[in-house]
Amino acid sequence: MKKIITDELITSELEKQGYLEYHEMEENKAWNLLQAHYNCEVDDQWRNRHYDFYCYEETTADGYAIYVATDNTDSICVSEDIHYYENDLSDEIEVAIKEGSTIYIDDLDAHYFMDAVESCYDSMLNKLREEMEEQLINKGYEREADTITEATA
Repeated sequence: MKKIITDELITSELEKQGYLEYHEMEENKAWNLLQAHYNCEVDDQWRNRHYDFYCYEETTADGYAIYVATDNTDSICVSEDIHYYENDLSDEIEVAIKEGSTIYIDDLDAHYFMDAVESCYDSMLNKLREEMEEQLINKGYEREADTITEATA
C-alpha cells in the first residue's frame, strides 16, 4: 500500500514540531518561532545601540503624525523613509524580519507590526510545508497527484 502525502499529514507533522496556523497560537509563540527561523530580533526600547532597521512615529512641526521606516537614522531620506500613512510599514518590517535584522519598533502592538509578523509567519509556514513534503517524499511517500496520474495511465 502506498503512503500518500496529504495536507492533513503535512499539518500534523508540522504541529508535532510546534508549528500551528498563526491564528491558532499565541502571538508570542509565533514571534519566537519567527525570531529563531529568520535570526532576527525586535526591541521597543530605544537603547544606546545600533539597529539594522528602525520604525517609529514622529510628529511634524505643525502637529501631524508621520512614520519613519529607515535603516539609517543619521541620514533619513524624506521621499523614501517618511510615511504619512501606516499601510506600507508592514511591508518594510516584513523585509527586515526576513533579512534577519535587529529591529527597533516603537509600538509592538501597532497593527502594522502585527500584520508584518502574521505575513512573515505565513510565508515561513508555507516554506516549511514545502520542506516537509520533500522530507516525506524522501521517506517513501508519494504526492496524491502522482498517485492519481499513475492510476489513469
